[in-house]
Amino acid sequence: MYWTWKSRARLGRPHLSGEVRELIARMSKENPLWGSERIRGELLKLGIVASNRSIRRYRWRPVRPAGDQQRWRTFLINQLRGIWAADLFVVQTVGYRTLYVFFLIRHERREWIHFDVSASPTAAWIWRQVVEATPLGRQPTFLIHDRDADYGGDFDERLANLGITGIRTPPRAPKANAIGERIVRTIRTECLDHIIVINERHLQAVLAEFADYYNRERPHRSLGLRSPIVRSSQPAGRVVARSVLGGLHRVYARAA
Repeated sequence: MYWTWKSRARLGRPHLSGEVRELIARMSKENPLWGSERIRGELLKLGIVASNRSIRRYRWRPVRPAGDQQRWRTFLINQLRGIWAADLFVVQTVGYRTLYVFFLIRHERREWIHFDVSASPTAAWIWRQVVEATPLGRQPTFLIHDRDADYGGDFDERLANLGITGIRTPPRAPKANAIGERIVRTIRTECLDHIIVINERHLQAVLAEFADYYNRERPHRSLGLRSPIVRSSQPAGRVVARSVLGGLHRVYARAA
């Protein structure tokens, strides 16, 4: 009987009163950007002590109709259709000359849109590449790029004149431009690490051949093992192989 009586004693924090619960709900509803810790601080100013757990339990949460709810994947897919990425990477020639490659890639299908090579990239040269890659009717909604000084200080303003929103990645945050960084790795591991680049003209030819292979033939895991430019499958016919980059890769197809 003693321990039964003892166990009935209330331990821990006392329950919040109805008035405090309503106040928590009111604060969270009137300030949707506030988190639990922010609300807790406001309550302390009023002489009310409440734990984050209690605040999370009683704070207001918006309820959307089922028809208005949108899955994150659907939202991401919709945004991918209008996102391109831009980046620069360096290539050393056999004569120790440094060349720079500027490229644009489309997020939705990982399609390699445009590239060019220069020994001395300038803001004017980069802007010319953007203009050439975005003719009327073919331009992104957003263009992700890093903070390289080669873009120039007014790069985003120029993009805005074309109806494109420039998005600068944070400092020292390569993952913010993950698609651009990933294609650089692919170009190196599947192409440039196995080829000795002679000069600028040679690099142009190598990248042009690899870009065509990358867009039309190479399977991509993120695309369900399809290529960025979808081609119809060939169910019948003799299988033939075609060399890419002197046999570095081979493309298999059925003979007509």
